[in-house]
Amino acid sequence: MTSLVRYLTHPQVDIDPAIPVPSWSLSEIGRARTHAVAGTRQLSRTTQIISSGERKAIETAEIIAAKLSLEVEVREAMHENDRSATGFLMPDEFQGVADQFFAQPQISVRGWERAVDAQLRIVREVEHVLAREKPGDVLFVGHGGVGTLLYCHYSGFAIDRTHDQPGGGGGYYFAFSKEDRRVQHSWRRLEDL
Repeated sequence: MTSLVRYLTHPQVDIDPAIPVPSWSLSEIGRARTHAVAGTRQLSRTTQIISSGERKAIETAEIIAAKLSLEVEVREAMHENDRSATGFLMPDEFQGVADQFFAQPQISVRGWERAVDAQLRIVREVEHVLAREKPGDVLFVGHGGVGTLLYCHYSGFAIDRTHDQPGGGGGYYFAFSKEDRRVQHSWRRLEDL
């Protein structure tokens, strides 16, 4: 039986411009969505849960891990693309800069980490974990930006925002086979697990 690797983006967060983005927490909606699917049969073969070091990803991973009686491994380098140069941006401005980030992957837009560098980093982290060849499915919990870059890599697509998760605050996943890294499906809602 083929083992699956799933990359899940954290769902909705409490947005607070006074708090650094990596320290944002899941909102009540984000927590409720995660709790609702944490014990699903689709995740029953999961033997590893790997999370970004950002609070919202860790919270998502811990909810799922508790239901599966697994530990969460935190990998700091799985963080979202580094946007610390601008800090919090209002939604419209953020979307415009994110569009540029994906459209010009070789360029640092407004001091953000370049998309090509963020992609290399997230692929390196995922491949490091998969190189262990531990039996069972793997669940990575992270973020929309680097998740899209990861999806593009394994799908053989050029970096492009058209491959981004749908809007609505996160809580989407894609899957690929562990053995041959073949993408099984594109973004699906967390509730489809």
